[in-house]
Amino acid sequence: MRIEQLEYIAAVTRSGSLRRAAEQLHLSQPALSETVRNLERELGVDLLERKRSGAKVSDEGRELLPYIMGVLDAVDRLRGAAGDQHRISRMVRLGTVNTATVPLVIPTVREFRAVHPRTQVELVGAQHSEIHRGLLEGAFDLGLVNYLGGDDMPPGFETTELLRGRPVVCVRADSPLAALEAVDVDDLLAEPLIVMRSGYVMHRFVHRLLDGRTPSFSYSTDGAEMGKLMVAEGLGATVLPDFSVVGDPLERRGAITVRPLAGDATDVLLVLQSRPSGPVARAVSDLHGLFVRNARAYGGPS
Repeated sequence: MRIEQLEYIAAVTRSGSLRRAAEQLHLSQPALSETVRNLERELGVDLLERKRSGAKVSDEGRELLPYIMGVLDAVDRLRGAAGDQHRISRMVRLGTVNTATVPLVIPTVREFRAVHPRTQVELVGAQHSEIHRGLLEGAFDLGLVNYLGGDDMPPGFETTELLRGRPVVCVRADSPLAALEAVDVDDLLAEPLIVMRSGYVMHRFVHRLLDGRTPSFSYSTDGAEMGKLMVAEGLGATVLPDFSVVGDPLERRGAITVRPLAGDATDVLLVLQSRPSGPVARAVSDLHGLFVRNARAYGGPS
């Protein structure tokens, strides 16, 4: 059981409906409903009465409401008694797609440790859907997610654009593709191709790029870091955002390099997302600020 689950029930009670509560909390209605369902399963009680016209607090939920409000009041008193200490987090949890891990995340985490030496940072590689679910459920404080240019941003999150780049072909320095100024689809299809697993933005991009054509041989991997290692070991080429490769230790050592995709002008965005409701721990706010500052130094939006 989590505090935000109880806060959601209180919000539904105040607003009189699930839809209005979702709007006030800046959440999607399905996300709010699923979070409440998890609490209902844990308690063994239907807290909401669901009808075609909408959902509202059930009679059983109203009976439990004094206990829910008592817990929330106790949490408020605890925070008040602790003063500012509730804003100092001892653990910051960051969900990240693997294409963001090395060039931006590692320097940022290193600087964060200098400012918050006693605060641990938990880095969890995950797909978009897992990061969004973790943010909504409180498992993550911040999420690094990729989008293709033109994608709609999901509602219910605070979104800050960090980097905007282009898809590039990542190859070994001695690959025949490295001798080309730009790589077209025919060139790419002639080499073994390492693709991201379904659920990643770059999987969607490559599927669109190939337009039904099949490479000579392909591998599927879970995230860019393993993809870059496979490229460095000579297993094939992969397609990643340029900001995922440039500055990577493998690229700095000359083990891998990049070439542009001929005729492609697709944008790839790296954004930082968080859930807007509730107080923000100082450590989380500081980590957010470091990401923004370092992204600007890296060449992101000013």
